[in-house]
This record gives sequence, structure tokens and C-alpha cells, in this order.
Amino acid sequence: MPQGRYSIRDPEDGTLLGEERFHCAPGPAGWRYVGALTSPDGSPLGSTDLTLDALGRPLRVQLRAGGWQLRGGVLDGLTWVRMDAAGRQADEGNAAAHTFSGPSPGFLVAVSRVLRPRPDGPGTPPDEGTRLRLVTVTPPTLAARTRDESWAHLGREVHPADGPPLTVDAYQVMDLETGERHTVHLAGDVVLSAPGVELEELDSPPSTFASPPPGEAG
Repeated sequence: MPQGRYSIRDPEDGTLLGEERFHCAPGPAGWRYVGALTSPDGSPLGSTDLTLDALGRPLRVQLRAGGWQLRGGVLDGLTWVRMDAAGRQADEGNAAAHTFSGPSPGFLVAVSRVLRPRPDGPGTPPDEGTRLRLVTVTPPTLAARTRDESWAHLGREVHPADGPPLTVDAYQVMDLETGERHTVHLAGDVVLSAPGVELEELDSPPSTFASPPPGEAG
């Protein structure tokens, strides 16, 4: 079960915004990620608890930040409830979307699990990208909105490591509203790098998924 620490920075100027300590692992349901975000001075900023099934669908999402909490999962598309800490104010939402995205690096792994597997080897045509509809949750109020991204698999490389070789997948992600593009590097269920995200510590090798999920994107 990998445990580690991500630094979270402003993608524009590199200012340190916080650190997320996390652990994640495949399990009977599929995959679970738990992360706790703190500010640079150590104050708690929020938490993420995310469980996916074997097909990459979000069985359970629970976020906390800024005195708010959001709980969601797969039900008639994606369904969620956002409420204040006391539970007195609640807003419900539903959308026909593939999965959730949010402030935690764990969501990048979650989004990648929705993609259909591609053949790997010489002669494979370039990946033109898969269009994904996401429910994006934004701190500190955990407001949710629906948006579209395109994810294209750029390739896979194997790197030597102290333990087993490290298999790294690179994805080009495009925001279909703005046209902005960036690259995400994943090794199994760990984010190696992404805009504003750097892996600072990892106490054991990333977990590998038994097989790519068939997915339902398209």
C-alpha cells in the first residue's frame, strides 16, 4: 500500500500552497485513495476519501474543506450532496458524467481509470484523445460543476528503480472549454508529476492495476 506526500503548488508561479499526505491501494471494491491536505504551516485544509470499482467508476467520494463536505457516487450518472459542517445547509446535484475530478492528485488517477485500454506496440496509431465529462469539485466551498476534458495517452516508458522497474504512462490533458493543454505522468496508482503537483515522498512502489478497465468513455 503506497504511502507518501505530494506538494501542491500554484501552477503559474510555483508558490507552495500545501502538502497532501496520502495512502492508496487496490482492494476488494477496486481502488481506494485517502489524502489529508495541510497548509505550508501545517494547518489542516481538507481531506479526500475516494473509492473506485473495478471499472474505474466512483463508488464513493467524500471531500472536506473550508467548513463544507461533499459526498457523492454513481447513481443515475453521478449524484452528490454538498452540505455545511453542521449539516444544516445541503444542496443536491446530479449529472450525466464519467467521473469526479477535484483538488487532490488522487483524482488524476481516478480519471485515468475511465479510459479504454489501447493496444501497445509498434504500429499503434497515435491516441487522438478520449472526451470525458467530469464533475469538478473546487475548494474551499466544494462547489461542483460539469466540464469536459480530452485525455490522450502519449506513451509508456519503463524506468529502472531500486525495486521493480517503474512503468510510467504519460497523458496529454486538454480542457475543452479553454483549449489549455498539460501533461500528467502516472506510475500505477501514483502521480509522478502534473501541473501544480510533485511527488515528494513515497515509501513503497506504486500499486499496479490487474488489468486496464474496459471503461465507458466515449
